[in-house]
Amino acid sequence: MRFGLLAALYGLTGLTGVAYEILWTRMMSIQFGVSVFAVVLTVATFMAGLGSGSLITAARLQRIKRPLLMLALLEGGIACYALILPYVLKGASAQIEHAAATLSLAEWYALIAAASGILLFLPAFAMGTGFPAALAAGGGEEGKLARLYGLNTLGASLGALLPLWLLPVLGWSGGIRLVAIIGLAGAAGLLVLARGESVPDAHPAAKRPAWGALAAYAGIGAASLMLEIAWTRLYGMVMLRTEYVLAVILAAFLTGIGLGSLVAPQLKQRAWFSVLPIVAGSMVVIGLWLLPAFSAWIERTVFSSLLSAMSMQGLVLFVMILPVTLAMGAWLPLLNNRLGGGGMWLYGANSLGACAGAIIAGLLLIPYAGSEGTVVWAALALLVAGLIWSHNRIAWLAVPLLALAAWPVYYLPPVSKLLPQAEHGSRNLYVYEDAVSMTHVVERPNGQRLLLTDLQRMDASTDPTAVFVQANQARLPLLLQGDAHSVLFLGLGTGISVSGSLPFPGLQRTAVELSRGAIEAASRWFEPANQGAMQKTRVVHDDARHFLEATNNKYDVIIGDVFHPDMAGMSALLSLQQFRRARSRLTKNGLFVQWLAINQFDPRSLNVILRTFHRAFPDAQLFLDGMHLAMVGPRNDFNGATGLLRCMLRLKTKARAAATAGQGGWTWLGRYWGPIPDTAGPIQDEWAPVIEYSLPRARYANKLDVAATLQALLKMRPDMNQADALLGIPEGEREEFERAYGATELLARSWVAEMRGDEGQSQQLMRMAYQANPQDRWVTYALADSMFATLSQARAMGLSEQDALKRIPALREEFWQNVDVTGGNGEVNQQLENAWRV
Repeated sequence: MRFGLLAALYGLTGLTGVAYEILWTRMMSIQFGVSVFAVVLTVATFMAGLGSGSLITAARLQRIKRPLLMLALLEGGIACYALILPYVLKGASAQIEHAAATLSLAEWYALIAAASGILLFLPAFAMGTGFPAALAAGGGEEGKLARLYGLNTLGASLGALLPLWLLPVLGWSGGIRLVAIIGLAGAAGLLVLARGESVPDAHPAAKRPAWGALAAYAGIGAASLMLEIAWTRLYGMVMLRTEYVLAVILAAFLTGIGLGSLVAPQLKQRAWFSVLPIVAGSMVVIGLWLLPAFSAWIERTVFSSLLSAMSMQGLVLFVMILPVTLAMGAWLPLLNNRLGGGGMWLYGANSLGACAGAIIAGLLLIPYAGSEGTVVWAALALLVAGLIWSHNRIAWLAVPLLALAAWPVYYLPPVSKLLPQAEHGSRNLYVYEDAVSMTHVVERPNGQRLLLTDLQRMDASTDPTAVFVQANQARLPLLLQGDAHSVLFLGLGTGISVSGSLPFPGLQRTAVELSRGAIEAASRWFEPANQGAMQKTRVVHDDARHFLEATNNKYDVIIGDVFHPDMAGMSALLSLQQFRRARSRLTKNGLFVQWLAINQFDPRSLNVILRTFHRAFPDAQLFLDGMHLAMVGPRNDFNGATGLLRCMLRLKTKARAAATAGQGGWTWLGRYWGPIPDTAGPIQDEWAPVIEYSLPRARYANKLDVAATLQALLKMRPDMNQADALLGIPEGEREEFERAYGATELLARSWVAEMRGDEGQSQQLMRMAYQANPQDRWVTYALADSMFATLSQARAMGLSEQDALKRIPALREEFWQNVDVTGGNGEVNQQLENAWRV
């Protein structure tokens, strides 16, 4: 009975321990930004603390008279530390930002290392100390070690899921407090249990296994952590890398280890020391062979909700990795029994090996061998280290056989195999990986090139419309600011957005990009599409948040690129703190513009971001460019038409046409959508995130309804007279502006009608928009698409198909210049299909 209570309470420490680790890791990314170094250092520091604590305590076990009391005090101390930490961090934020601005990159990394040592190593050391204490209190026999380790790891799997509820509901600080309260409750339970603890003169010394055995089990720890990191990359990539997916993968990993430990006492025969390594290594490689099938199943399956998606995908993943994780969990109890004790030494060695595995995987294997190559090396390491205890020489034949089986899957399959529906027929041009993300450049059969982040997230493409949209991200801010001499791009992508700034004279360009793969792709694979803009741009490889903290430069225009806000770690770029950082780096008349893709938001989540932006920029304005929304934040006052007119005057005629994409300045001002209202409700805060948890739920619940979002935006838009006054339109220019302003709204309403299935109203509104402003490319594009889709109606109107085709090039000539409409209908249709595939 007493041991059962101890095991249950120690399982609770597993829950709080992993919850702390996840929340503290999130804290490190908030304070120091996301980088390969920070990611690897955080994981490695935590594992180093666990290992050091266990080994040092094992060496001094004889000095511990009341291990249960010690365990209670350790858990209580960790909980108290966790309660104090948020106040310490928030108080130190200003000093950290000041340090970022004064330290070199090497000194900044040294600061991260020091902070990790102080903030993470000490509590992790205390957690590692708790394992020998729990073993000593429980008696240390094989069965008891298996139960303690197994229940602790199963508790940890629940701890991996707990932050999914804590962070969106309570925020980072509130989540830490609740976990700390749970930890204090567990410590109180241990204190009560310790009241009946016997006090011997001294506990027997913990038997230390041979150094060779410790080194071999450290190798298993290194292989396990390498697998965890690489699996998180691979499976997170095909499951859509959100906070939910990462938590499910970690929970599945820990659940298997916990079950393996509980099952281990039933495995009495020594043959298991030959069987377990072979089963584990083989199933790792089989998982790589099954990865394309797993990815294709996810792509073609329709899930009714986020819970359904995570449950079904998590269950399949759990089954795929279960044989491997069961073996990992069984090793410690089996070795403890075979070696006659020493489990706490083995635990410490395994944790230190995991520390080394994190460094090897993050800084060496993933960048140079890729995720699949890392999994292969981890499988071989797992097999070799595990076979150290096998007396069956024949079992060693599994090593070359496994290497042969792994060779065909050493490299990641092409995107066309992982996404057979979305990317059928495409070919890989470029792949780059590091510990932060994976970058693909693929080319589709029609010649379009795509930049993909973590496989399923398209960042940009060379589709003609996409090129126009991306370049607009620079055109609109520079036109509105009026007299920009410096521009900062937060995010590079393909570099096409930077190309929109090329017509503006005397402009110093800086771009910040975290992904080295994107930097390489922009310079090499997208140079024709970005017009060689990289040669005229200073590109900085850094996290956008850290760069804004570290730089002392001020910019006339700062542009936040479109990105996927539901990806793990990305939503911080839409936080109140990030918007305020950007505002602090603007010149007196500077302008910050953050772009959003409407199809990535439901109305509720969009309101969260609008509300957040308004808090940082009280005079914030909105512009709508196609399906992209621009949040425009002036450092002081919004200039309206004054900035645009000043820009038009300083540009020469040819540059003016290029800067406005041939549409004229009033077309751009006509995309005005009014001030961002000051509303009550939640905001996106780094310390209390919202949208990275709400958006995945909305996606699977089919709430990312573009028509609903557009309708909500239409209700916000001011009427014509209000827009005239807000922008300060000169009297003589009002007619041209109002035609452009009306055309934008008519086009938006036509899109809503089309999405609602009312084709007749959609076409009527579209033609009215074209009559109002034929210079607007969005209007002409939409009308051209509509005309092409209704070519079959040409005969009914008395036109031949060829005559109808000749009317469309006047609207969209850049797509039709290579189409010969004098050929036969079959030839014409094939040419059209190739030219119009957008």
